[in-house]
Amino acid sequence: MYTFALHCIESKLDGIVIESWKDFLLTQGAVIENGSVRHFGDRATERAAAANGTIVADLSQIGVIAFRGEETADFLQGQLTNDIHALHADGAQWSGFCNPKGRLLGNFLVWRHGEDTCLQLSGDITAAVLKRLSMYVLRSKTRGRDASDETVRLVVAGPAAAAAVEAAMGTLPDAPLRTAACDAGHVVRVGADKFVLAIAPEHAIAVWQALRPAVTPVGAPVWDWLRLNAGIPMIVAATQEEFVPQMVNLEAIGGVSFQKGCYTGQEIVARSQYLGKMKRRMFLANVDADASPGDDLYSADLEGQASGKVVNAAPAPDGGCDVLVVARVDSVAAQTLHLKSLDGAPLRLKSLPYAVPD
Repeated sequence: MYTFALHCIESKLDGIVIESWKDFLLTQGAVIENGSVRHFGDRATERAAAANGTIVADLSQIGVIAFRGEETADFLQGQLTNDIHALHADGAQWSGFCNPKGRLLGNFLVWRHGEDTCLQLSGDITAAVLKRLSMYVLRSKTRGRDASDETVRLVVAGPAAAAAVEAAMGTLPDAPLRTAACDAGHVVRVGADKFVLAIAPEHAIAVWQALRPAVTPVGAPVWDWLRLNAGIPMIVAATQEEFVPQMVNLEAIGGVSFQKGCYTGQEIVARSQYLGKMKRRMFLANVDADASPGDDLYSADLEGQASGKVVNAAPAPDGGCDVLVVARVDSVAAQTLHLKSLDGAPLRLKSLPYAVPD
C-alpha cells in the first residue's frame, strides 16, 4: 500500500533521515502489520482517546480509485448509486457500486481532487472493484487507476479535530460532506468532528507534526470502531455481493439517489425501496466475543438458518466488540441474535446515530 508514499518523503527528524512515510510512522511508535497500523503501543489508551478525546489515524489500509477524463462524471453516473452530477468541486458524498442483481461490490467516500474523482474504499477490494468498473468504460473518455499511494491519508476525529485540522492544513470545510483544498492537499469533512486528509507525500510529516500536540495517534481498529459507531458501513472482501444498499442503511446516510437515472443494479435497488418494507436492515450492537466481517448470526425463530451477518467489527473501549450487522428486522424485534451459532455469544443492540427509514 505504501509504494508511492514510501519513496516520496525525505525529511529529517531529530537527526534521523526519514525516507518513507512508513519509516516515519515507525519512529512514532507504530506497529505495522500487512500495511496497516495496528496500534502505537498502548491499545487501551488509544481506545479511551477515541471515546473521550481527539485522535489521528493513518489510512494506508484504505484504498483510493481515481477516475480522470472528460466523460468521468457521465460514466460514474451510470455505475454508482449516488448522483455524481450533483457532486460539486467542493463536495463529497457516500456512494456504492452494485452488481446487476443490486448487491454491493463496494461502497465509497467520493470527492473531487483537481481533475480526479476519487473513490475511497476498503483496501482489500480496491483492485477487484477497479477491474470491475473498468469493464464498463468501453469507449467512454475516462480512465480509472489505483491512486492509493499517491497521497498520504489521515483521519482526525474528536472534539478538538476542527481546530487541529485548520491549524495543520490552513483550511477547513464549513460543513459535513464538504471539501477544501490547500497547498498540502485536500480536507474532506465526513462529520461535524471527523475529517479525512489526503496529503501530498512531501507535506505528510509536517502535517502530522502540526496535528500531534492536539491528538492521540491510534491504530486502524480504533478508527474502525469510531466509523462503525457512526453507522458508516464498509464493504470488504468477505461481504461483497451480500447486501443491497438499503440493507446497510446506505440511503439513510445519503448514499443513494432515487431521482437519478439508471445505473448498474438500479432496478433491484428501486424495487427494494418502493415495493414493501425492507426485511433486513443494519443494526449496531456489542458482543462479548471476537467477531469478523462475514460471520453469521442466528436467532431462535429460524431453525438452523442464519438470520443475519456481521458487516464490520472492532474492539470496543468498554470491552467486547462493537459490530454493525445486517439482520432480519422481525428477528431483531422478537429474538436475541447470537454470534456464529444459537449457542454463541448474544448481541446487545445499541442505538445508531441516525434514523432508519421504515
